[in-house]
Amino acid sequence: MTGKKPHHHGDLRSALIQSGIEILTESGLEALTLRRCAARAGVSHAAPAHHFDGLAGLRGAIAKEGFDRFRQQMLRARAAGGQDPKGRILSLCRGYLEFAVENPALFALIFSCGPMSQFEEDMKAGSATAYGVLRETCAPFVPKDTDPVVIETQVWSLIHGFSHLFLAGTFGPGLGPPDHHRLFAPVMALLQEIGTDPAPK
Repeated sequence: MTGKKPHHHGDLRSALIQSGIEILTESGLEALTLRRCAARAGVSHAAPAHHFDGLAGLRGAIAKEGFDRFRQQMLRARAAGGQDPKGRILSLCRGYLEFAVENPALFALIFSCGPMSQFEEDMKAGSATAYGVLRETCAPFVPKDTDPVVIETQVWSLIHGFSHLFLAGTFGPGLGPPDHHRLFAPVMALLQEIGTDPAPK
């Protein structure tokens, strides 16, 4: 008896990904190693090599799962808010910030794994991706003859920058949910200008 936890065929890859996410959550990005994931999943230290191309492969797989969870959280937040275009985009931003605050290490991983990784690839895909949810939500604000990426980048820059500054503690401590912080509403008020000409011609 080795004391290892048994896995059904096909389950080990998912178990290793889940173990990696748990390690990220508990100890941060620097603690993520193949050995620790294997130990957490209850398998030999060589087992991950059958499923991932080294640590980079494991990180990529965790990032893919992280993006799916990120997408689901944005969808839930969007569905819970006002269903007019401005209500939907504000709610999406709430979900974005909430995910970052609740999963700081996973949030850091998904935006540092490879060449801006999945989010850049997702720009070419539909709403089944995290970026697709952002694109879909921004669509009503895209003026005629404007590249949608312009509007998407305005919104993405606003909430991604706010989320990073929030995680860094730049805004100081806040009480309650992150979207109740005193600076969230006034900063997100900039969304009112999304899709408008920044200067009269």
